[in-house]
Amino acid sequence: MDPRRQCQELNDGRFIPVLGFGTYAPEEVPKSEALEATKFAIGAGFRHIDCAYLYQNEEQVGQAIRSKIADGTVKREDIFYTSKLWCTFLRPELVRPALEKSLKDLQLDYVDLYIIHFPMAMKPGEDPLPKDENGKLICDTVDLCSTWEAMEKCKDAGLAKSIGVSNFNHKQLGKILNKPGLKHKPVCNQVECHPYMNQSKLLDFCKSKGIVLVAYSALGSQRLENWVNLRLPVLLDDPLLGAIAKKHKRSPALIALRYQLQRGVVVLAKSYNKKRIKENMQVFDFELTPEDMKAIDGLNRNMRYLDTTYFSDHPDYPFSEEY
Repeated sequence: MDPRRQCQELNDGRFIPVLGFGTYAPEEVPKSEALEATKFAIGAGFRHIDCAYLYQNEEQVGQAIRSKIADGTVKREDIFYTSKLWCTFLRPELVRPALEKSLKDLQLDYVDLYIIHFPMAMKPGEDPLPKDENGKLICDTVDLCSTWEAMEKCKDAGLAKSIGVSNFNHKQLGKILNKPGLKHKPVCNQVECHPYMNQSKLLDFCKSKGIVLVAYSALGSQRLENWVNLRLPVLLDDPLLGAIAKKHKRSPALIALRYQLQRGVVVLAKSYNKKRIKENMQVFDFELTPEDMKAIDGLNRNMRYLDTTYFSDHPDYPFSEEY
């Protein structure tokens, strides 16, 4: 089987490639790099492309996808493209216009997956992180169930083939799953997940509900000052991962990615480095032993790289719950 076709079935009958290419880059990285890296990733065999309104590079990523369609590398239906609804658009009447804005930037007719980026509504407007004069986040009050109904309408209209969520805890997921008149279940929950934060309880919960867990920051995290706690240890320097990597003659990054695939987690690999983009495709070329898996499970310390303390006063802040 062509490794590029390795997919998991979603609860709506569609299929998601288990290895995805993450496109986020910090502001100081020129947008043209998103274009080049995404083109290269598609050429290297990536078919699942993960992006978002917040990343402000959908224009370039869309251009990359269209250029790889134009040169015959792929057809549109070979690509699985994810976009995300940002927190300032969670009011139901803002959901479809936000998706339409992404589609316009991408110059695509539909996204394969549209997900709610965070379960925390913020004041609508141009500013993605609205603050008051004291620098405090300005929240909005939105019932996420009404946001979800607007997401369902986007799916029914064919603008998004599948719909899901991101950064939801199990209670927030439950709220949507138990919503009266639920038409479409979330197909996925995209969360930070790696050997230091393996999300085993959330993974079990999602599996029990037929929801796929998608892992971001699967390699630890890019060392981004604004979003990441830089005092934390670097995952890929972990001696145990290093030892397992040596044994399999692979890199620690490949071990961290393979670990997720063998747990049934869809994994995103983020790199703009061509050598590493190519190397990440080798995740299908080897297997970890049950002993390896158990040893990596033992690394868990519920350690979150994404620093979200700025949002912790939000009434819907998701990370106060155990999972």
